[in-house]
Amino acid sequence: MVRPYTITRGRTAPERDDLTLITVLTTVEEEAAVALARGSRAGARGLQPEHRLILDRCRRPAAVAEVSAGLDLPVSVTKILLGDLVAQGLLKARAPLSVARAAGGVDLGLLTAVREGLRRL
Repeated sequence: MVRPYTITRGRTAPERDDLTLITVLTTVEEEAAVALARGSRAGARGLQPEHRLILDRCRRPAAVAEVSAGLDLPVSVTKILLGDLVAQGLLKARAPLSVARAAGGVDLGLLTAVREGLRRL
């Protein structure tokens, strides 16, 4: 087992504080392909195996919580790795509300139905 501080190079807090559990992440395909083709180096920081797994997982939009669970790492460690990739331009992070707006808006009928269903439980 690799210690989390080894994966994060000794960092204990993410550089970004805007990554929540439901922030949606998407790989920037063109940039990621170039970085992966370069080998183990991407800018000033190299891509670790966990970075590569994140880029692969985020080819389809995924929430921070999903990525963390898929890596089997603590959320705090995952956020540090995600911050690295966002800073390098290999990953896009979007707040959930902006994703809903881009998809045509929030469906209030669906939200109401879910709320009513939960009340019945």
